[in-house]
Amino acid sequence: MTEYAILLTGDENRWANATAEERAATFARHDRFTVALGERGHTVTGGAELEHSRGAKVVRGMSGAVSVTDGPYAEAAEQLGGFYLVSTDNLDDLLDVCGILADGDGAIEVRVCVPAPADEA
Repeated sequence: MTEYAILLTGDENRWANATAEERAATFARHDRFTVALGERGHTVTGGAELEHSRGAKVVRGMSGAVSVTDGPYAEAAEQLGGFYLVSTDNLDDLLDVCGILADGDGAIEVRVCVPAPADEA
């Protein structure tokens, strides 16, 4: 099976100011997503909602020195708000199920996770 990262991006300021009804609708969509994954033979292996990026730190290395700054400060309003890790043999069906989440706000990015080398697994 191949493991995929389902990356959830959107306007995190809109989410921070969402009403209780908007939040409930979003959580219901996530519930439908995870149920559909299981019913269709996909396995959720991990994931999490991420806190607002205003609390993030960026660690950069350059010429042997490391710096830590607040951030990220992106020009775009879209930020990574969470992710799922899903193991499956059927990418086309996984993409179809991701449509449940894409029906809301933001975009869904699906990327293959690079497997660990055999000697590190």
